[in-house]
Amino acid sequence: MEFTKTQNDDGMMDKVVTIKRVTKVVKGGRNMRFSALVVVGDGAGRVGVGLGKATEIPEAIRKGKEDAVKHMIDVALDENSSVTHDFIGKFGGAQILLKRAPEGTGIIAGGPARIVCELSGIRNIRTKSLGSNNKQNVVLATIDALKQIKSPEEVARKRGKSVDQIRA
Repeated sequence: MEFTKTQNDDGMMDKVVTIKRVTKVVKGGRNMRFSALVVVGDGAGRVGVGLGKATEIPEAIRKGKEDAVKHMIDVALDENSSVTHDFIGKFGGAQILLKRAPEGTGIIAGGPARIVCELSGIRNIRTKSLGSNNKQNVVLATIDALKQIKSPEEVARKRGKSVDQIRA
């Protein structure tokens, strides 16, 4: 499936990761609905993921975008547009390892994790998906990892030290 990327008026970009047809069996037959997993980001350190469900695909995508905007997170980036330290994010059976990378590395990541990294503004990173390769769980594990990454300034403030002492 090809991922669609669109730019909104407010500078936010969004990509549809998956569209699934879900069926509910009821007395009169089957109810068909669609579920859309959408990632939204500004390309400068903010990203969010949302799930939209509706009877028609465009409506499910719209609901997914709205949900993603509600659940935006800030991502701590370093001077190389990479993450500040390595981290493993977990969600369900999926785990994803995010490793910082030097300038010029680019985004080395699989499909679902790549989308989250691109839209969050990360330019240099290496990732490895561990465990489940379910797209929804991989996206949510990536968001979990990015949510927990801390900047050196934040760590220094918590420990009562200077940033130079932390980086040494």
